[in-house]
Amino acid sequence: MHLDVLDLRNFYYRTQLGRVAQRVIRDQVMRIWPEASGQTIVGYGFAVPLLRPYLADARRVIGLMPGPQGVMPWPAGLPNVSVLCEETQWPLATGIVDRIVLMHGLETSDHPSSLLEECFRVLGPGGRALFIVPNRSGLWSRRDGTPFGFGRPYSLAQLEAQLRSHDFTPERAVATLFSPPSERRFWLKTSDFWESQGSRFMPWRAGGVLMVEASKQVYAPRKPDLGAVVRRPLRVLEGVGAQPVPTPRGAIQS
Repeated sequence: MHLDVLDLRNFYYRTQLGRVAQRVIRDQVMRIWPEASGQTIVGYGFAVPLLRPYLADARRVIGLMPGPQGVMPWPAGLPNVSVLCEETQWPLATGIVDRIVLMHGLETSDHPSSLLEECFRVLGPGGRALFIVPNRSGLWSRRDGTPFGFGRPYSLAQLEAQLRSHDFTPERAVATLFSPPSERRFWLKTSDFWESQGSRFMPWRAGGVLMVEASKQVYAPRKPDLGAVVRRPLRVLEGVGAQPVPTPRGAIQS
């Protein structure tokens, strides 16, 4: 079940907790992908809050939002790049995308397998995708007051297994959003401290969000005739270089 785009917008842009979550996750995305010069970057679900740093240098930035969620114009003050699309039929050519960011897309999808197939289709060879999902054991997935409390939360093993089953190769994984999902002033003011310390103490249990970077590896097809072994090779040069055998004295030579 997808969340409504207005609820997502209000959380990330109009609440203090949402702005903290947006900053923390976006900073982690920038650590993983510090630059995207000349690349085509696509965000799916409600990933647009994470894409703004790439607007200046990327060749193209596109924000795809599924129909059941709804769409909003983005970015504010600039030409719109957000598009309403079918969940499993993106208006993109095959292999055109260099980077994909999914947030609030996979865990709320009614067709996660078809969604991953669509991600794989539009991603070019060697391209990478970043899947951001609520952590099953984290606090954020247990509170309905945030977008991470909806849908199906994942463990790291579950997410990586699902990606491998759709031909993605997981490259690295991180956990983030260690501060509690609370609007209390104390927790909001100390969010930087919890983020700096959270990775040292059971990050896969304490982090509210899991992020897995996966790549699309396309291997050249193997032709059966190239690997065939010649069972009885022709020995054209057999005997060349061997020492001549002397003829016994008195033998008749033909």
